[in-house]
Amino acid sequence: MFFWRAQKSDFNSAEIRIMADAVRALSIDQVQAAQSGHPGAPLGMADIITTIFANHLRFNPNNPEWPVRDRFVLSAGHASAMLYATLHLAGYDVLMNDLKKFRQLGARTQGHPEYGAMPGIETSTGPLGQGFANAIGMAMAAKIKKTNSRVYCLCSDGDLMEGVSSEAASFAGYYKLNNLIVFWDNNGISIDGNVAMSDDIPARFLSAGWATIEINGMNPDEINRAINIAKKMRKPVFIACKTTIGYLSEHAGTAAVHGSPLSDADATEVLNKLRPGGKPFTVAKSATTLWARLRNIKISTPTISEPVSPIEINFDTLSTEILTNIAKSKKPESTRTMFGRAIKIAMEQMPGILIGGSADLAASTHARPDIATDITPENYHGNYIHYGVREHAMSAIMNGLSLSGLRPCGSTFLIFSDYMRPAIRLSALMNQPVIYVFTHDSIALGEDGVTHQPIEQLASLRLIPNLHVMRPANAIEVAMSMELALRRKDGPTAIVLSRQDFPIVPDGAAPDEMEKGGYILRDAVSKKPTITLMATGSEVALALAVQKTLYSRGVSAAVVSMPAPEIFRLQSDEYRRKILRGRVIVIEAGTTRAWHEFADEVIGVDTFGAGGKGADVYKYFGFDATIIAKKIEAKLKPTK
Repeated sequence: MFFWRAQKSDFNSAEIRIMADAVRALSIDQVQAAQSGHPGAPLGMADIITTIFANHLRFNPNNPEWPVRDRFVLSAGHASAMLYATLHLAGYDVLMNDLKKFRQLGARTQGHPEYGAMPGIETSTGPLGQGFANAIGMAMAAKIKKTNSRVYCLCSDGDLMEGVSSEAASFAGYYKLNNLIVFWDNNGISIDGNVAMSDDIPARFLSAGWATIEINGMNPDEINRAINIAKKMRKPVFIACKTTIGYLSEHAGTAAVHGSPLSDADATEVLNKLRPGGKPFTVAKSATTLWARLRNIKISTPTISEPVSPIEINFDTLSTEILTNIAKSKKPESTRTMFGRAIKIAMEQMPGILIGGSADLAASTHARPDIATDITPENYHGNYIHYGVREHAMSAIMNGLSLSGLRPCGSTFLIFSDYMRPAIRLSALMNQPVIYVFTHDSIALGEDGVTHQPIEQLASLRLIPNLHVMRPANAIEVAMSMELALRRKDGPTAIVLSRQDFPIVPDGAAPDEMEKGGYILRDAVSKKPTITLMATGSEVALALAVQKTLYSRGVSAAVVSMPAPEIFRLQSDEYRRKILRGRVIVIEAGTTRAWHEFADEVIGVDTFGAGGKGADVYKYFGFDATIIAKKIEAKLKPTK
């Protein structure tokens, strides 16, 4: 348990208004200088963010990574100018020169907040609803880590219209995350005009297990009182803040002020009211004094009672333990079953760090080992989260967990990665080492039918920059996929696994070969093979059977296992030539188009699947050693 002491801020309503007007003015300066951006939201929301930072948020701008700090998440990322202005005034390493470069190439102050660009930005926001769900992940992480930290999140109408926010709100209510306070900028306006919502938003949150408070979001006294009440609640709190978008502008309360700069005349009028006689990118003397007082309070606050000691992981021991414990079966086995044994060892070796979970599919994905301890609304001190049927929220919440220093590992079927894609993309963009486990990876899953049989999903995931997609074929590849995912610090990994059992693929790789993304599993008899059969996952066993059939007919073929083509792509030309020899034929039960970068020919599936037993469907689409061998032989015969 961590303890802290902080000097009291308690800025009064008049002082908050002066400080907030400085935020408003600097926000308009940025938008007008860039002639691009969103002036309306900062003009309406400045009292909210200022009250949070001045009187409630526990932070130290000189130590922005303080482990037990409170976190502020601007889910309404289009109001980025307001966040940058606040961070500058609060003493973070955000210079006035940064504000002057708002939305310019190479600037730290981009159009939407980018994690890592500057201190104080807790997550990349802008795709609406994502920051809201990230904040819920951060609140859950604080519960797991016992830090007593709070998370404050400011969201917009648009955030609450996106489906991920409903999923995540339901999750937070169920888990009673009473360290989470969400503020809704209820201004009734979106880009196209009046918001297209008829639902009672506070009632929606009330029904999801939240406490709700409705206030004037431009009255610092009401904001302050609401936060003090929220801190005493035993559930997450939703504060509906009635505001006026574009306050002080001639277009206040209309869509005209949402996403376009003010006219020069309008901007001059607004700024004269906020900072009479002041020049652009300056702060009124009264506001300067108050913000300096706040900085002094925050900087003098002790940052932690004792250092946090991260658990050291011996990855050599971890990978050895995983391999020893998953290579048990000599009978046909699915890679999801192998993975179930792998994650058990990983959880044992990484207590308090590796947090498993599933979108209500643990029994099918095998991602919840028997040693897992469920995190519940009554006890957060476990290592496994039941996310419910909320794939999108699961991935966004995992980003929040990862941003808080945990290593989340969440599972579902590969087909449902489509629901998760926006959050997976943000994992990659923010360099977060989230682990995504996708099972039921092809048409061979069988009887669940066409709706559940992935075709284009593998190729689609491989297109996301900085996402490593691993489709292992045997025990050593599962072990190495898990180890590489756990070692990785600069981005997410998707581990793609089979539902169906298939013949055991013999170990043919040294770990350093596996780390290159692709390797020769079984070489041809000839030093110069006629063809190279390249496959991933369950199709590697099929490629070995094709190799055997071709050999019996006098055709020399090598078999290459390619668990991670995007990693293989990074290897030297020399290594790639060593692996890909002769005519290259790829075998994978998915769409064929992307493989032509490496292959002369691809045997795959470019239509939707079919219902039936997995083995029957597999063969129906031509995934049979005899059928494939005949096709290859026909291609090799000279034409007359």
